[in-house]
Amino acid sequence: MVLVLPDGEAESPRGPSRLAYARTLPLGRALARAGRADGLLVHPVHYAVRGWNGPEARLAADALWAADEVTRRYGDVPVCLAGHGFGGRAALRAADHPAVTSVLAMAPWLPWDTTEGEEPVRQLAGRRVLIVHGTNDARTAPDLSYRLAERAKKVNRDICRFEVHTDGNALRQHHAEVLALAVDFVLGSLFPHPFSRPVADALAAPPPLGLRMPLAAGFGRSLRP
Repeated sequence: MVLVLPDGEAESPRGPSRLAYARTLPLGRALARAGRADGLLVHPVHYAVRGWNGPEARLAADALWAADEVTRRYGDVPVCLAGHGFGGRAALRAADHPAVTSVLAMAPWLPWDTTEGEEPVRQLAGRRVLIVHGTNDARTAPDLSYRLAERAKKVNRDICRFEVHTDGNALRQHHAEVLALAVDFVLGSLFPHPFSRPVADALAAPPPLGLRMPLAAGFGRSLRP
């Protein structure tokens, strides 16, 4: 099961954004299509509100609720949390749910202000984690996701991070490669499929190499059909 977590906002009591939900559709469709033969199910998560809302961490709470629902409805199945922006932050934060085995965080929004403490990483232990970030992202800071990955690597060796050079927050410039990378990671983490060589190398490499892996142009063209 993949739970797809849309982007959100730092503070807002408003309902979920239709635009943010629509932007997750290509990822969800790519994963569903690639994993159909293996029985992969993909569900989007509809938040109660679109705001992270400080210590409430509402989007992470909704992700945990969705993982509970997966367990209730489908039993003991492995879950991958896949999110973009604030959805990426929610995926990382909710990784301690017992059903979650892997996390895909795309351009995760992480706070500059650490007055509430550093973003936690211990919940990532025992999970396979992939972070993808565009180097020209002006909305969510690539340096912050690198620092988080660097800290997380100390408690979890199964984490890697790919950089999409010259791409922005939406990861549109190399959209096909990003989707191929996501598919490769999700299928490899949920099923007995081997990871592609770049993903396997990134997971095995020590920092900083495995956390600053460049996403090559044309990635995925010669991978799985």
